Amino acid sequence: MEIYYTPIVIIALIYALYYYFTRTFNYWKERNVRGPETTVFFGNIKESALRQKNVGVLMQEIYDMFPDEKVVGLYRMTTPSLLIRDLDIIKNIMIRDFELFTDRGVEFSKKGFGENLFHADGDTWRALRSRFTPMFTTGKLKHMFPIMTERGDFFMKYVNKMAEKNPEFEVHSLIQKYTVSAVCSCAFGLELQTLENKFDDLELIEKLVLAPNFSFEIDMMYPGILKKLGYSAIPKEVQVFFNNLVQSVINIRGGKTSEHDDFMDFIIEMRQQGNIESPRFGDIKTSLEITDDVIAAQAFIFYVAGYETSATTVAYLLYQLALNQDIQDKVVAEVDEIANANDGEFTYETMKDLKYLHKVFDETLRLYSIVEPIQRRAEVDYKIPGTDITIEKGTIVLVSPRGIHHDEKYYPKPEVFDPDRFNADVAGERHPCAYLPFGVGQRNCIGMRVGRLQTTLCTSKILRKFRVVPSKNTNRNLGVDRNRILVGPQDGIYLNFIPRK
Repeated sequence: MEIYYTPIVIIALIYALYYYFTRTFNYWKERNVRGPETTVFFGNIKESALRQKNVGVLMQEIYDMFPDEKVVGLYRMTTPSLLIRDLDIIKNIMIRDFELFTDRGVEFSKKGFGENLFHADGDTWRALRSRFTPMFTTGKLKHMFPIMTERGDFFMKYVNKMAEKNPEFEVHSLIQKYTVSAVCSCAFGLELQTLENKFDDLELIEKLVLAPNFSFEIDMMYPGILKKLGYSAIPKEVQVFFNNLVQSVINIRGGKTSEHDDFMDFIIEMRQQGNIESPRFGDIKTSLEITDDVIAAQAFIFYVAGYETSATTVAYLLYQLALNQDIQDKVVAEVDEIANANDGEFTYETMKDLKYLHKVFDETLRLYSIVEPIQRRAEVDYKIPGTDITIEKGTIVLVSPRGIHHDEKYYPKPEVFDPDRFNADVAGERHPCAYLPFGVGQRNCIGMRVGRLQTTLCTSKILRKFRVVPSKNTNRNLGVDRNRILVGPQDGIYLNFIPRK
């Protein structure tokens, strides 16, 4: 008789699973919030979860589906989340009411690099942010600039040598050679003696860090489970690499600060302090113990941010200059004028005078924002001003920079590359939250100034020697790599570097 009950058990099990993985899917309907149709188990992120589409592209598509809505209810796996479309609401959440949305809501084991400046929760983040902010002052950037310049000259010798053999480059991987060299020198005081090949360890780190893993989907389905289980979203190999790197540099410097005055000197000072404190509300203090794991976690996040985002930005920027030769003409003329007025060299002060190049930089990140989406977690129940919607405590809110940057309400003909969008009179008329490549508010990107400096310097040095033009392999309809956490070009960017006469 038992065999007759087997189909019933199977049907009951299927129903139970179906119920479990769809149990939350009426959450937004009950609150009269519109959103896209859901898929069992995946909610609204099936294509992202199956690595068929980059999550940034997916969020832009959801943004575009609801042009008349201020907010859109969606489900990341089975967890309700809210995509914010209205710029005033974004301003309230990210700036005015920031203290109610301090966390990104991505928590994992503190001993597994969870206490890094990007992922850390409110109290830990405050302590780290207050300690590292002085590293990006004008004085520190001036100190870094000669190192960036020296690495740029070293890089250009390599480019010249390779261009003599073949003018075509895969630009993204080419620029990575510069950014990894600059980051190793500026942050760790290490000089890469050759750019002929990537070091095996660095290539491994790139693949492990930038390739999406399923730990984030698990955390979406069961928020907080990674932290509860003591699991890290950062691969073990990456943790070992950066722990060894930090210890090696500290040992080389004898545990003392050096004349480099760089990131590692900051680290050594922190190590000597034992803990750091920062004010939270009023006189209340938060304290963070500076363990070896905390130190290595900061080295990891600084390396990844300084290495990959700048390389991708330069690659996209050169791609657009190759497709828009008239814009390249203006940039080249400006670069030549500034350099020729300073004996062919660039200084920290003269980089500010490259005003048109800075507009090109801004327009590049409008068209290709790298970090997608922006994410925050509600610390309390929060009634959205001007609406009847309450964001419940613990809910993740999302912002799509790609969606906003490609919205015709803010940028007419958004697919056209037009640096004049960032003329002072034009940009001044836009909402302060209409441009978000570095985030906005107190938790914006701490390294945006050094990223801009590194990108514009690298671009200037290339354009002093070469014009960039499309090659036979240039893809004029670039896709977005679906197998990377950050936004980047699918199948690379191929351009010819033609020596200038």
